[in-house]
Amino acid sequence: MKVFRAILGTALLGGALAALPAGTAQAAAPACGASDLSVSFHVRGAAAGSLYGVLRYRNVTGHRCRTGGYGGLSFVGGHHGRQIGAAAVRAPGTPVRSFVLKPGQRAVSKVEIAQTANYDKSLCRPKRVDGFRVYVPNSRASEFAPYKTRACSRKVIKTFSPQLSHQALKKKG
Repeated sequence: MKVFRAILGTALLGGALAALPAGTAQAAAPACGASDLSVSFHVRGAAAGSLYGVLRYRNVTGHRCRTGGYGGLSFVGGHHGRQIGAAAVRAPGTPVRSFVLKPGQRAVSKVEIAQTANYDKSLCRPKRVDGFRVYVPNSRASEFAPYKTRACSRKVIKTFSPQLSHQALKKKG
């Protein structure tokens, strides 16, 4: 009888947990920090003076973690991580949602880079960059994603016409 009660209790508890709203499972997962996600940049194409790519975030932990929304993104250079130019602007196009990444699972953020040739040299002042400083959403620690290119060093470009923009994270698979 005790075994039957234990099995019944486990079955009822399991059913109750399965009936919880999806948001409850997300709230139970800890937030993803910079050390939980590896970040890499992948070029996807170019057109009309811009280069398009994605930042790929991969959960490298042995546990689930919650992320979503916008992180931070900027060019860095000088072989020491100094920011070059203005930080990326947030581009519309992807709904801002919170989601859980299982170990090994990925999320992406689309990135657009306007070529330095699109700007007057005196306004832009092109510099070589080593890659991106990437902040995971809701994290103060950053990751480095290598990508050699040239970027405008003057922050005035952001107000004139942004050179760097990115969309909110979107869960893959």
